[in-house]
Amino acid sequence: MLDVDVPESLGTLADVVRTPLAEGAWLDSCPGWLRGADAVFERLRDTVPWHAERRQMYERVVDVPRLLAFYDEDAELPDPMLVRMKAALDDHYRDELGEPFVTAGLCLYRDGRDSVAWHGDRIGRSSTEDTMVAIVSVGDPRALLLRPNGGATAVRHDLGHGDLIVMGGSCQRTWEHCVPKSARAAGPRISIQFRTRGVR
Repeated sequence: MLDVDVPESLGTLADVVRTPLAEGAWLDSCPGWLRGADAVFERLRDTVPWHAERRQMYERVVDVPRLLAFYDEDAELPDPMLVRMKAALDDHYRDELGEPFVTAGLCLYRDGRDSVAWHGDRIGRSSTEDTMVAIVSVGDPRALLLRPNGGATAVRHDLGHGDLIVMGGSCQRTWEHCVPKSARAAGPRISIQFRTRGVR
């Protein structure tokens, strides 16, 4: 059952727990950072202009297995709570990051068949520079897996209902992450990704 009656608020980022990874990468996590997240999920699901994409995969063009929306640095964010989340993340990480988060990418995973393959956010500056990607997950939990580039062992986080995870240090260059397909029944989930300028 959705917690749409829970007042929307943000927890304190003083509760963030940092986990060091290999090669200068790290992961911050704050479960349930966004309270009342299911109401935010419903608004985003119903009002964001979601679109499907097709991409070249080897010798054929395939459907991207999720719906997408992207808000560049000059675009108005689709919900006031995203503005509040971005401001709180900027306040907390500004000294360490040295710049604000400026874009928001949204992915709607409609069910367990939707996924994203192993990758790092390496388009732009993140191919050569350390950066941060902050993800807030709303809706039903889904697994986010992380592994060293090409590694066989993965770290698993089940994210949903307002959980925050921040990938920092060399994470985008030296690690990969994915949301695998789920054979079990899975409800819809939205991933909200905040990034810095020139990082995709």
